[in-house]
Amino acid sequence: MHVPDGFINAPVSVAAGVAAAAAVAVSLRGARRELDERTAPLAGLVAAFIFAVQMLNFPVAAGTSGHLLGGALAAILVGPYTGVLCVSVVLLMQGILFADGGLTALGVNITVMGVVTVLVAYAVFCGLLKVLPAGRRSVTVAAFAGALLSVPGAATAFTAIYAVGGTTDVPIGKVFTAMVGVHVLIGIGEALITAATVGAVIAVRPDLVHGARGLSTPLKLRVGGELVEAPATAAPVAARSTTKVWVTGLVTALVLAGFVSFYASASPDGLEKVAADQGIDAKVQEHAAKDSPLADYSVKDVADARLSGGLAGALGVGATVAVGTGIFWTVRRRRTTEPSAVTSAAV
Repeated sequence: MHVPDGFINAPVSVAAGVAAAAAVAVSLRGARRELDERTAPLAGLVAAFIFAVQMLNFPVAAGTSGHLLGGALAAILVGPYTGVLCVSVVLLMQGILFADGGLTALGVNITVMGVVTVLVAYAVFCGLLKVLPAGRRSVTVAAFAGALLSVPGAATAFTAIYAVGGTTDVPIGKVFTAMVGVHVLIGIGEALITAATVGAVIAVRPDLVHGARGLSTPLKLRVGGELVEAPATAAPVAARSTTKVWVTGLVTALVLAGFVSFYASASPDGLEKVAADQGIDAKVQEHAAKDSPLADYSVKDVADARLSGGLAGALGVGATVAVGTGIFWTVRRRRTTEPSAVTSAAV
């Protein structure tokens, strides 16, 4: 659902950019409460994993494909604020390095694919957890439902933006019907990928899943002959290493982007298909990064298509995990230094 340059006019693109910048700013502050020494590097890995899986377009209807948006997965694994940042990092890397998603439309893409998907998915997820029995299965079910609804939610958000700032005269009713119809089908794929990934992580390390933190058994201390729940600070926060999870996740992302992506569907994705059928793409503009050495997910001057795509995917995973981890570590460090600054100022 990457919106290219030319679909949305300049004033609305600027407004969407301002809204996206505000959402990222709020998320940077909120992520400080979600990230700790374990989850900061994992958040960068989540961004890289989303990048890799987005290369795996899957067929959803005749001549149409879909791919993971990732907002639901990120929000459940690392938290909603950090989730917005994860998707934003992915979209930024795709736009700059791979000419995927317009640069003037970056604000639209972050708003639609990042903010809206996270808000819808996490609201549904938390709502279902309040009514479902406590347990890992409920987390997986809630993740499935949140992801399923987040995709048509994003399609609805795009339609609303297009209704205000679309560059072609197309009946909005037709755009809405076509967008939501195909993205309901794509949402099923999103839900399956999200539920499978969340379920796999919960099975081995439920303590690393933000949305499953309520499932952890609280630490008990014996005081005066009675067992009482220990304060949060008494829990062994860093007792278990995340190295194995991080390495496994990175290798998986590299395999998906570097090898499995070659077998992805070549059909246009939902937005591309609707745009072509409805005439939305009449004023599409050439991407500013079209001459990038990695444009269109291939390495320039590498003739073998499989090798070219595999190298591009691997480089994309590496760049995304590096940039994402750097950002999240910086956010984490600001959280740990702020109290010291406040204390010094008070003294």
